[in-house]
Amino acid sequence: MKLIWYAFPDAPSAIKELRQPVLAPTIHSKSLFAARQQPLYNCTSFPTFKIPVTQASAPNRFYSPRFWPALAGLGCLWLLNHLPWLWQINLGRMLGIFLFYLSPHRRHVTEVNIRLCFPELNAGEQAKMAKEVFANNGIGLFETAMAWWTPLSKLKGQYTLKGREHLDAALAQGKGVILLGAHFSTLDLGGLLFSDFYPVDAMYRRHNNPMLEAFITRHRLRYFGQAIERSDIRSVVRALRKNHIIWYAPDQDFGPQQSVYAPFFGVPAATITATTRIVKLNESPILMLAQHRLPDNSGYELELFPVITHFPTGDDEADAARINAEIEHAIRKDPAQYMWVHRRFKTHPQGKNHVYNITYDK
Repeated sequence: MKLIWYAFPDAPSAIKELRQPVLAPTIHSKSLFAARQQPLYNCTSFPTFKIPVTQASAPNRFYSPRFWPALAGLGCLWLLNHLPWLWQINLGRMLGIFLFYLSPHRRHVTEVNIRLCFPELNAGEQAKMAKEVFANNGIGLFETAMAWWTPLSKLKGQYTLKGREHLDAALAQGKGVILLGAHFSTLDLGGLLFSDFYPVDAMYRRHNNPMLEAFITRHRLRYFGQAIERSDIRSVVRALRKNHIIWYAPDQDFGPQQSVYAPFFGVPAATITATTRIVKLNESPILMLAQHRLPDNSGYELELFPVITHFPTGDDEADAARINAEIEHAIRKDPAQYMWVHRRFKTHPQGKNHVYNITYDK
């Protein structure tokens, strides 16, 4: 138990909070927007957040042995977060390369994804990209720790945001904004950096591990105004009507239900149609946010793309294809910084995981 207190100085109060049987379908902060009279997009300060946790997901104690490995891992990550920034980048790269050789299943998934999506590359170039994907995911673990614990002041001067005029124009419509995201390796850190320019809410999928769900959400509320579970449409509507920005990433395969096949890097991919429905909720504008670590590891670039016009079209397949094209455009800025370790093409007309089960010539 000493490790828990050392690694998490506020653990006693945090654990006490998490044990409270509060029923709340969505994780809300005290409204930070209503408290300020200035325009939404000028608001950059956030109050202290408290996390309600559903009674069903909160065990009596997170000291159970089944949570010890996760607690130990988080404690180690907290300690490593105190190392100099470039040390963390280099350690993350080494960890990623180590996992490349240690995880044959994920390596195979990554290699298949790259083979399908980048047929213009030769075998050697595809293999190099696969290894870079793992290196970036290893770095991404340390960048996630930075998002949770590193003071934003320590990162000042290391990041820029391009294309603010696109988001400012969208906010001026007063209908809220859907900020289209994707699963880049800089996922959480990008949220922290973006929050230095605009307040933002986020939609997310609940974690299967209740301890990690509570922990991750608690720390994400450091930079998100609300963490809205993806099925909580009422909270999405309320946020959009208050002209909030809602980050939303529809780039994973959630199965054939409520999905259509649309090209993603030229490959048919099951793509959820929820994006169209969310935009229709308040006729909100939608635009893409890309985020990448600079090639020389000197910092980060976030870029807002122009608003996707004439969307939705009334055709689910056409809408899904437009969203995938926007995400693809963002990924192509640095393809190795995307999470190709996920089974993006697991849903297939010939059966689940068909593309990952067939044998490819090497």
